[in-house]
Amino acid sequence: MLLINKLNNFSIISSLLDNDFYKFTMQNAVIKLFPSAKAKYEFINRGKHSFPKDFDEILKENLKKMAYLKLSNEEKNYLKKYCPYLDSSYLDYLNKYQYNPKEVNICQKGKNIRMNIEGLWSRTILWEVPLMAIISELYYKLTGAKRISDKKIIILTKEKLKKYKKLKVKIGEYGTRRRYSYQVHKLVLKILIEEGYPFFMGSSNVHLSHIFSIKPIGTQGHEWIMFHAAKYGFNKADRIAMENWLNIYRGNLGIALSDTYTSSVFFKNFNKKLSDTFKGVRHDSGDPISFAQETIKHYKNFQINPIKKKIIFSDNLDPCKVASISSFCKKKINPFFGIGTNFTNDVGLPSMNIVIKMVKAIPENKWISVVKLSNVEEKSTGKKKMIFFAKKILHL
Repeated sequence: MLLINKLNNFSIISSLLDNDFYKFTMQNAVIKLFPSAKAKYEFINRGKHSFPKDFDEILKENLKKMAYLKLSNEEKNYLKKYCPYLDSSYLDYLNKYQYNPKEVNICQKGKNIRMNIEGLWSRTILWEVPLMAIISELYYKLTGAKRISDKKIIILTKEKLKKYKKLKVKIGEYGTRRRYSYQVHKLVLKILIEEGYPFFMGSSNVHLSHIFSIKPIGTQGHEWIMFHAAKYGFNKADRIAMENWLNIYRGNLGIALSDTYTSSVFFKNFNKKLSDTFKGVRHDSGDPISFAQETIKHYKNFQINPIKKKIIFSDNLDPCKVASISSFCKKKINPFFGIGTNFTNDVGLPSMNIVIKMVKAIPENKWISVVKLSNVEEKSTGKKKMIFFAKKILHL
């Protein structure tokens, strides 16, 4: 009971910017292009984790506190300086934005948690990442699992950094959503910034990037393309989503996400103009070496030199995987590695396997189920009937 009372008085999310950068870039695009669109998201417990008693009530208490978060003048000035492609109209919107806990429905039956988020897409888009960070931190606190010490975390992070430096690879930190805790996240990022030069390129967490006065990194997530499928159809979704992104950001944030409807479908949509204009692509599922081969072949077919393009890998990376991928990419294409859980939740405990995904959208006047067809079956999301339909349409 003492722990529960303590957690009810403790705010895990203390800043509106404690979120992944791509949530803000997508929110800006949604406000401009789809201001009346609605979305529904669901929590998926991939790891079949057992949640302790009253977990839902403690989670709700944390959400209530988020309603009081506001963008500070200092934070707004930081975004103006470090993210000039976010225009003043969007920053004014964000300045007035407040989380509404009524958009989130949570219930617990036994050891299972059910949760969905519903409302205007432009508003609900910010919930996913901080919600997952809260769930993760509360889970470890309430289950009483003992992590390794800060001293060991520092040593471990420095050892990984030493390996990445030896490989001479460019790395970024993408670990907000499944971090062990805010405190561990901040500690790891401090080490990466202090000792990672010139190979550490930044963090996707905007709040921590602000604290350490560095530029946040990231572009777009799967939901951007999933919504476009609901509005324009599965065959055109990748292409129109990329074209809309270019119209908003005019070449900035120019990394295309490749696996919403499998990479084979993506490359069919990634035409000469888009391949020329986007600075590179992001891999998030399936065999990374096969994807790199496919990407290089795609660029060469359009007479584009792959060495002038970036390929970002962000799927469950560790030093061993990075070494293998970077060895293959050497002198062929420019790799970049977005490392998440292995940085922010490598504390001697099993990491959580949880996601929150868009499941429905209202592009115009009715709810439409949305799906993600990853390069691997276990990362696909959506209703079975709609997955079957999408595969049939896309000839998968």
